[in-house]
Amino acid sequence: MTKVSLLQASNGRLCGYEISGHSGYAPRGEDIVCAALSFLGTTCCNALESIAGVKPQTSVDEEKGHLKVVVQVSQLNSNTDVIFALFKQGISDLSDSYPKYVSIL
Repeated sequence: MTKVSLLQASNGRLCGYEISGHSGYAPRGEDIVCAALSFLGTTCCNALESIAGVKPQTSVDEEKGHLKVVVQVSQLNSNTDVIFALFKQGISDLSDSYPKYVSIL
């Protein structure tokens, strides 16, 4: 199962996310849940740079199925808020569709 944590700043704003573990939905290379999680996490990370104009801190370990993305509180802006809201919606949709494979902590 993949576990997803939404990271919040002390002021309550989303400032990052952490995706951890392999979903186990299907064998490697055929796992559509893993592919969706990877695509969503990577796209949102890239959008933080290209759209919101911030440089998130990232940690990636593909073998362990781990991605962590964090934006400094001082860099949060209206665009980061929208991107994190999009990530939250996407993860929620995946968890609702595949509750045995995606858990939001």
